[in-house]
Amino acid sequence: MFKQIIATLSLLAIFSAPVFAQVVTENDPKAKTILDDVSKTTKAYKSISAEYELVSLNKDKKQVDKMEGKVQVKGNKFKLEIPGNTIVCDGKTVWTHNKDAQEVTIKTYEPDAEDGLNPTNIFTMYEKGFKYKYDKEEKINNVSYHVINLYPTIKPEKKKFHQVRLFVDKAKKQIYQVKMMMKDQGSQTYTIKTLKPNENLADASFVFDTKGFKAEQIVDERDSK
Repeated sequence: MFKQIIATLSLLAIFSAPVFAQVVTENDPKAKTILDDVSKTTKAYKSISAEYELVSLNKDKKQVDKMEGKVQVKGNKFKLEIPGNTIVCDGKTVWTHNKDAQEVTIKTYEPDAEDGLNPTNIFTMYEKGFKYKYDKEEKINNVSYHVINLYPTIKPEKKKFHQVRLFVDKAKKQIYQVKMMMKDQGSQTYTIKTLKPNENLADASFVFDTKGFKAEQIVDERDSK
């Protein structure tokens, strides 16, 4: 279950019918300018509170899963709420509360691990491990978006997706949607429903209180050394 949560929220390790990605040898200057602006805008925020929706379709374009989640980010601290689970990190420790099992798993936070959990990837996932190419401008509900295609460059043969489509709000310079094009011809689409920057988020909200749990409900996987 924990690995499934990591895969869902990191976006870089989420994901084999033969689908071949377009070869992009150099980054598109227009795409780079837009993504640099997005990065600058996002990194200027002291904190981010967002609500998002994940919709998964199979190769026949039929919906197979739908999930809504909330994320709060402040520096290297974050709090995630998804159905059945709450994940809290103070930058050093990660607590995962499985509400159905009423169990808390505690791990040392390793952001640089291959399957490292880092929800800020939702907003800046393009910065590492991708080539990118500008596709087009598209209007959704009268809002103009830049559409930029990303192609994985780090072990692409091991990825379950072959392409990522980013929808960038032209005016706000924010990521609105991330669409993973899967090798099995399905897709997984993350849509940012609300994004509130610079909210006053207390550091205490990024620490999970285990006082109400019995010893047998707590699984501490941190290195005791």
